[in-house]
Amino acid sequence: MAREIKFSLLYRDMWQSSGKYVPRVDQLTQIAPVIIDMGCFSRVETNGGAFEQVNLLFGENPNVAVRAWTAPFNKAGIQTHMLERALNALRMNPVPADVRRLMCKVKKAQGTDIARSFCGLNDPRNLRPSIEYAKAAGMIAQAAMSITYGQVFTVDYYVRLADRLADFGADEICLKDMAGIGRPAFLGKIVKTIKDRHPKLVIQYHGHSGPGFSVASMLEVARAGADYIDVAMEPLSWGTSHPDVITIQAMLKDDGFLVPDINMKAYMEARRLTQTFIDDFLGFFIDPSNKHMSSLLVGCGLPGGMMGSMMSDLRGMHSAINAALRQNNKKEVALNDLVVQLFGEVEYVWPKLGCPPLVTPFSQYVKNIALMNILYMAQGKPRFAAIDKDSWNMILGKMGKLPGELSPEITELACQNNLEFYTGDPQAPYPDALDNYRREMKENNWDTGQDDEELFELAMHDRQYRDYKSGIAKERFAKELEQAREKAGAPIVVVRPVVEVPKFDVTKIRELYPTAQPVQSPAKGKVIWQYDVADVSTAPVVGTAVKKGQTICFVQTYYGLEPVTALADGQIIQIETRQGDAVEKNQALAFLKTNE
Repeated sequence: MAREIKFSLLYRDMWQSSGKYVPRVDQLTQIAPVIIDMGCFSRVETNGGAFEQVNLLFGENPNVAVRAWTAPFNKAGIQTHMLERALNALRMNPVPADVRRLMCKVKKAQGTDIARSFCGLNDPRNLRPSIEYAKAAGMIAQAAMSITYGQVFTVDYYVRLADRLADFGADEICLKDMAGIGRPAFLGKIVKTIKDRHPKLVIQYHGHSGPGFSVASMLEVARAGADYIDVAMEPLSWGTSHPDVITIQAMLKDDGFLVPDINMKAYMEARRLTQTFIDDFLGFFIDPSNKHMSSLLVGCGLPGGMMGSMMSDLRGMHSAINAALRQNNKKEVALNDLVVQLFGEVEYVWPKLGCPPLVTPFSQYVKNIALMNILYMAQGKPRFAAIDKDSWNMILGKMGKLPGELSPEITELACQNNLEFYTGDPQAPYPDALDNYRREMKENNWDTGQDDEELFELAMHDRQYRDYKSGIAKERFAKELEQAREKAGAPIVVVRPVVEVPKFDVTKIRELYPTAQPVQSPAKGKVIWQYDVADVSTAPVVGTAVKKGQTICFVQTYYGLEPVTALADGQIIQIETRQGDAVEKNQALAFLKTNE
């Protein structure tokens, strides 16, 4: 009897692998019944990852979006699944345990059936709580293993990890091949060995198309015993996204598997609707290069899900790198050459940084270090001249244990900076925080929401949630969309009302804090609060403590990046600029209450 293979549509990840934003809730609810009519999907990935953040950046309520988007699939009996990052949950940095626990309760109540949990370092200590919290909330706990390729990452490495996850109570295992660099035979051996040891464990395979292995990989894992295959659909399939369901269905059917038929009339309608969303506004934030597959990804292993932000970073840094090259009498580089150079630099630095699997957020950290290396080398400086705080936390073990060994030069650099390595539980340094956020909501007269879902959003994405509540996020997105339309030569359409951004009175600051001093821009340029310039909400939180000489942010000038440092120990009490703002020399970027 033919063995059945089921399909999951990655409607969230399709968009994230292509560009910056996902469709609005009105668009999602428009396409949901058409996806159901296609008749070939047992599961749909509806939320998680950057989904909630994107809604907040729109100035919209993500809880409304999740409930409305999952409801039609729940009614049709199609399982919905979300992606979460274990210790980092739905964001780029660690999350307190009580917030992680609440996330599962909220998402289950909102209609999400399956929690796909992955740790970018494959550290079982980070995955165990995710499994326990999901099961306690009544969700299916799917533990994902981040697949990569290298000497450390053997079949035995992944099988032993799967054993641990099964012992923790995982209901399912996902092979998360986020860069699509897992070799097909290698993946087949992993799946077969896990199935032999755990025959009742459901296995799902997730593979991006980028370097071109994915179709062969899907055939190999199906033959080895996989139960579910993640797929995409046009016009967002292939490229740095995922293979199209039509191709995978035809291939598996020919190989003798029992696969569902595709309602092609519904497929074409879903394809048409998705294109209308692209034409509406989402296409302005999709980089054309993400529609192409590239064998260059075999070497660097960068994941499909970060290609949109990577290209934005490269465009932002391109002029600065060329300015530095000119100053040092070196030949300028075209953007395409810079892409190849970045891929090569990632491939060079990755083993030196302990071989972290290149998945969010560690792919961004490694990319950031590689990009800064390229800039500093263009300026005639050595590699690793500057490493950001989050990347240091990865290196020092504060987010989990690195799979490989750090190179001696990185270890020595940590010693030179008086930094200490951490071997304890990665969750321990982050105490419970819900009581503080509940207090903030009470002070602001904000409703904690149905099933405490509004409390959860504040606790998970506090800066973005505050911007959403104040109206700043809606204003910022309207401005960004107008600029994108103007750049593309499209008609300017004002789609959101503009709200007044409250500014802190400088005189009042000095009345309250006599020792307050401005953090000033050293030159004319653009503010970069973190290296990932695609994220518009990365300014530090008010109340952040800083040390004298600590780099607070950067100003990107025509000749390179200028670090902005604290002139004294103190605490940030006001942020005057946002990510990407144009600033003049000596303009106040923030205010600091000093400890002197």
